[in-house]
Amino acid sequence: MSDTATTTIEKVSVIVSKGSLEGIYPALIMANGARAEGIEADLFFTFFGLDAITKQRWEHIKLATVGNPGLHLPTLLGGLPGVPDLVTRSMTRKMDKLDIPPIPEFIEMIADTGAGIYACKASVDLFELGKDDLVEQVQGIITVGEFYGRAAGSQIIYT
Repeated sequence: MSDTATTTIEKVSVIVSKGSLEGIYPALIMANGARAEGIEADLFFTFFGLDAITKQRWEHIKLATVGNPGLHLPTLLGGLPGVPDLVTRSMTRKMDKLDIPPIPEFIEMIADTGAGIYACKASVDLFELGKDDLVEQVQGIITVGEFYGRAAGSQIIYT
């Protein structure tokens, strides 16, 4: 038997760069799990991940059906009209049965635990968004340098 050293994680910083269900939910689950374990957590939304915290988009996130090997769905079929909505509804029903909350509720829940919710300044500028376009749980629009400052000493998770 060998002794294994355990490392205590005190903080995680999760980068969310994809704007699809399968890109956003892993980040929310990781941050929520960290908070449940008493680990400090920050979420940094960049590029299309901003959809999860943009008022006009956060209730309309879909599952990516084209080029998603995890769906085991031919690319041609995934691109047909109506297929993304159908697959998204199916996945949403499955998540409901498991009590996995919708994205808006999940973000509110995570923010209520004290997790930091931040938007990437470069992406906000790129997509011509402002603070008023983002949900109220966003604590700030920060630069990558500011993110790294906040992330100092944490485990960085990229989803």
